Amino acid sequence: MPVSPLIELNTGALMPRFGLGVWQATDDETERAVVSALEAGYRMIDTAAAYRNETGVGRGLRAAGVPREELFVTTKVWNADRGYEGTLRAIDASLERLGLDHVDLYLVHWPGGDAGVRAETWTAMQEIAASGKATSIGVCNYKPHHLQEFLDAGETIPAVNQIELHPRLPQWVTRAFDADHGIVTESWSPLGGTSGSGWGERSKPNTLLGDPVIADIAAAHGVTPAQVLIRWHLQNDLVVIPKSSNPDRIRQNADVFSFSLTGTDMERIATLETGERVGFDPDEFV
Repeated sequence: MPVSPLIELNTGALMPRFGLGVWQATDDETERAVVSALEAGYRMIDTAAAYRNETGVGRGLRAAGVPREELFVTTKVWNADRGYEGTLRAIDASLERLGLDHVDLYLVHWPGGDAGVRAETWTAMQEIAASGKATSIGVCNYKPHHLQEFLDAGETIPAVNQIELHPRLPQWVTRAFDADHGIVTESWSPLGGTSGSGWGERSKPNTLLGDPVIADIAAAHGVTPAQVLIRWHLQNDLVVIPKSSNPDRIRQNADVFSFSLTGTDMERIATLETGERVGFDPDEFV
């Protein structure tokens, strides 16, 4: 049975609040992870052309045999394909690798530094949505000044903004801007990445899963640190996509609806904010 509550996007589509991320997994690892996740009740899978595992996602979807109408599949157009023609080609290539006739959500992976290219890309994204190849369209890693371009141009507002977000980097300003304009905020690296996953000039590897505050809260609830962090996202009204290739952890990560963090827990977690990223600052990754 599906494990996740749903949130309505500005397109009217219903998106699970919880799903599986598959970054840094091979096709074979991804296939196995997708099958494990769907068997555990997940219904949302998040991939990207840049992850080079869309084929594995497609194999996993077919192997699990869950009806297409129960699934929510996200993929993304990579930087090298941004622009009008490149974006139109990219969605067709992704659909072929996935073995699908449409995705539920298609995202621009990074904004880049060229406003003209962003505009051309979004024109193509809107055509993709109109064609039915994507039910909803959105962006990743957009800051408010990037999102303001849609408002100024009177363009379709993204349904989702997927950004790096965790207790070290709670992204208050972007979340507030998203909420003000009907954009759902989705968290990538919601557990803070892994111990060696820092990338980008000013990034730092994750220390959250071993943080004593998180460990203490986890012990008090009889859950894992990862479950505490996932629950934190849900109680902050965020969409969350933790990545794992381990079947036991995949099942464990989904078991976050039988407990709640207390007000004191949330206050303690708020003290962990440092502003540190595990990935690039979007203004620096062009």
